[in-house]
Amino acid sequence: MEILNTYFPDLTELQKNRFEELGVKYPEWNQKINVISRKDIDQVFLHHILHSLAVAKYIRFKPGAHILDLGTGGGLPGIPLAILFPEAKFTLIDARAKKLIVVNDLIENLGLTNVTCRHQRVEEVKEKFDFVLARAVTKLETLYAWTMPRINTHQKHGLPNGLIAFKGGDLRAELKTLPKKAYYEVIPIQDYFPDPYFTEKYLVYVQR
Repeated sequence: MEILNTYFPDLTELQKNRFEELGVKYPEWNQKINVISRKDIDQVFLHHILHSLAVAKYIRFKPGAHILDLGTGGGLPGIPLAILFPEAKFTLIDARAKKLIVVNDLIENLGLTNVTCRHQRVEEVKEKFDFVLARAVTKLETLYAWTMPRINTHQKHGLPNGLIAFKGGDLRAELKTLPKKAYYEVIPIQDYFPDPYFTEKYLVYVQR
């Protein structure tokens, strides 16, 4: 928790308690279902929870915002962000049902009323969202094709609605696959969290 308090000093007691519980639950569940790499589980706060919260340094979701976490896996980044933004609505989907057992347990045990979890492929999603998040899912070209039809044209934020993808390494080749009409920004996460772990880790924001 110390690292979260450093970068998010205004957390409420409820938020702190929920993050602490998350830090306990992930290692417990990881012994049964491999939702986080076993080599990373001892660094769950830095490598996974704080990493997920990089989005909150780029944009603060307004009350009533509707966010899709595409390919949520074990609930990352959706659950940490749902704790931080209790007045925004988060829909977490994944095509792999096994990991969603963990997500549903976390939602229930943390008392998160702003999160919905579904076993669903993105092609089956009918709603529109303000932002779509994707962490360790697929290439930008595919994400763009999947997500743009599901972006709401009604704007609530100063930042236009779009895709926010977590990426790492050299992105030049991947960025070239985006349509020429697409606008994108590459944001180094180390600008927010100056820890060596975040070297060459980025948020990529994309809109039409």
